[in-house]
Amino acid sequence: MVPLKRRKVTHPQTPDQHGETCKFNDVAIFIIERKMGASRKSFLTQLGRSKGFRIEESYSPSVTHVVSENNTGDEVQAWITNETEEKDEKASICSLHLLDISWLTESIAAESPLQVQDRHRLKTSPKPSAHVAVKSYACQRRSPLNHHNTFLTVSAHSNTQEPLEILAENAEFMENEGRNIAFRRSASVLKALPRVVRRMEDLKNLPCLGGHSLRVIKEILEDGASQEVETTKQSEQFQAMKALTGVFGVGVKSADRWFREGLRNPSDLIRTGQKLNHTQQAGVRYYNDLNKPVTKKEAEAISDMVGKAVRAVLPGAILTLTGGFRRGKEVGHDVDFLITHPEEGAEEGMMPKVLKWLEDQGLLLYQKTTRNSYLESRDGPERAPHHMDRFERCFSIFKLEQTKECSGTTAGAAGMSEQQSGPSWRAVRVDLVVSPYSQFAYATLGWTGSKLFERDLRRWAGQERGMSLSNHALYDSKRVSDVLSCKCWRHTRQSALNSNTFKRTVFFIRCLTVCLDTKKKFSVENARCSGNSLPDQASSVQREFLSCIRSARGMTHLCA
Repeated sequence: MVPLKRRKVTHPQTPDQHGETCKFNDVAIFIIERKMGASRKSFLTQLGRSKGFRIEESYSPSVTHVVSENNTGDEVQAWITNETEEKDEKASICSLHLLDISWLTESIAAESPLQVQDRHRLKTSPKPSAHVAVKSYACQRRSPLNHHNTFLTVSAHSNTQEPLEILAENAEFMENEGRNIAFRRSASVLKALPRVVRRMEDLKNLPCLGGHSLRVIKEILEDGASQEVETTKQSEQFQAMKALTGVFGVGVKSADRWFREGLRNPSDLIRTGQKLNHTQQAGVRYYNDLNKPVTKKEAEAISDMVGKAVRAVLPGAILTLTGGFRRGKEVGHDVDFLITHPEEGAEEGMMPKVLKWLEDQGLLLYQKTTRNSYLESRDGPERAPHHMDRFERCFSIFKLEQTKECSGTTAGAAGMSEQQSGPSWRAVRVDLVVSPYSQFAYATLGWTGSKLFERDLRRWAGQERGMSLSNHALYDSKRVSDVLSCKCWRHTRQSALNSNTFKRTVFFIRCLTVCLDTKKKFSVENARCSGNSLPDQASSVQREFLSCIRSARGMTHLCA
């Protein structure tokens, strides 16, 4: 039998390994992957090295040119500062060339480093004074409720919508998420400013202000109005989508489909006999009430009701008002509550009892409960299959009695007939969420909002810290992925799934979480001390799990 000829393995040449392949040793280039992606960075790195450029794998003090794509100079400076601090190195940003990707692509085309021109440089803003510091992430800025630029941004629950709010909402109706976020982020920057914007020069070098937002702001500053905003506001589609999505239980897709069918408002849904689910029927029935702003006094009155129900069902339980009211708002569109108990596991089964208590008092007009799903997670401890978390929750409509002034200052409960009309009571949207005590801090953060703040905070945790933040926990993404990808874990997890013993899989996930969080050798006692609720069969699988990690000094070495 003739042996096969072994194929010669060639290793890619790098400037560090073979000095003769690098033609320009005095120019050390580092490419920032952020906003570019790993595949594009890899392609540019290989292409540049093939032309003789010295492109470093990681940032170091020897780098002379830093190249990035779709980043501002301030963002690149912040990245370099953070990178050098983690490595205990001294940053010398002043001597660096902070360049746009265009410099590298043009240099590669010319097959030699080009002279840096002003158009290649990333613009950086001057150091902020002591009384103002605007950073590149919305989660790092203080955006007060009462600010100086309401005429450009958002006035919550006002009779007249503000320009950027209109454009952001219209982008949401058009399912253009990128433009929606861009307008909201621009509004967040304007809220953080300690002064009124009177001219475009006041916005110079500020981050997160896109060209579209700047054009709108310029029109308003010069003419007092924006033609695009006025056209959007008066368009039939915008008005119809706003009215239809105002129905509780109706999303953008359903509203768009109805608009294309010729429907323009909730009364059209009744007139044409549209088939509505239970939630949408309640939304149409109480449409006028649910689209009125809820005052803080009314939220406090509802808090008293829910508090009585929770304490009656489970003494010692903790009730927290979240959402916009927790952020300091005086009005909102609904009221959100988070419920827990200091004794881990005591909160299980509490929601149905609370709802029964409220129903017996005649306080619920509508309720829909979704049980928790974190006990059925197949995709690891830190990620959910959709944007919602895995907590048990109830979306409900409360019946709230009003005073003669109808201000909600002394509102209370009323066991009145659902058919009764008049000013004596109104319908209010209320969300109840039950969280285990071990996850209560993260749940409070997530349900407090705002939506843009949460989005930017999680983006910052992932991009800047390499961690995964959710309403359930904060994880070191790399360490969790290393452990979950190891052979021992894959075999154990797959066998559990094949045998349909989901609780066994959940137990292993929780064991991993305990070891990663506490950095201690696993034991049932450690797990319980850390606040994790273990299934009844914990002792039966403990020995198997311990055998997997007995020889390992920490879960991160399990693969070895």
